Amino acid sequence: MLKCDLHIHTRYSRDGESSVEACLKRAEERGLDAIAITDHDTTEGAVYALKCDSPVLVIPGIEISTADGHLIALGITEKIPEDLPFEESVARAHAAGALCIIPHPYHKWRHGAALKVKDAISMVDAVESFNSRYITGAANRKAARRAAQFHKPCVAGSDAHNARYVGYGITAVDAPPEVPAILAAIRDGKCSIHGRMTPLRTYTRQSMRGAKRRISRRIHR
Repeated sequence: MLKCDLHIHTRYSRDGESSVEACLKRAEERGLDAIAITDHDTTEGAVYALKCDSPVLVIPGIEISTADGHLIALGITEKIPEDLPFEESVARAHAAGALCIIPHPYHKWRHGAALKVKDAISMVDAVESFNSRYITGAANRKAARRAAQFHKPCVAGSDAHNARYVGYGITAVDAPPEVPAILAAIRDGKCSIHGRMTPLRTYTRQSMRGAKRRISRRIHR
């Protein structure tokens, strides 16, 4: 079983705090076999990570800001445009060969797409039912219940915005250490999840910074 963190942000994300190298180093220290670099609306971090010398396998990806919420596409290095309807974003990602995951699907303040799109869970290949950046975990539990109802595999991700928290969400995948094999195994449900929560103080600090950025962007439009 490979230990994978499928949701990590680097400085290539507008709210990322750590370099690609720092994230890879922490993944190695934590004994991870693979990590997915899923920066917001860019694959630049993932492309750069693929060139880095590390024993940790890099799964390239992107977290797409659709018009209805966030979507993670794994296994691609091309950018999917922002602000498209969720269904169209999934279709474009699938056409590019991606594994589509709906992250934090029921989190109101973090662009949970399942809150806006009734059939969002049915459109994707897997559901992030453990995201380490939650206060109570209720939305994680709801995601797991809905994934079961739609017979979708569950995955976990740290959603780390700082290298310190890489590995806080782990998906154990029964596959050889190759990106296509890992993605195929996830599609087939050959995976299990576990993790621990990001400390409340860190989550609150990062959330406040994000709120300030959003307010600033609105003021300067």
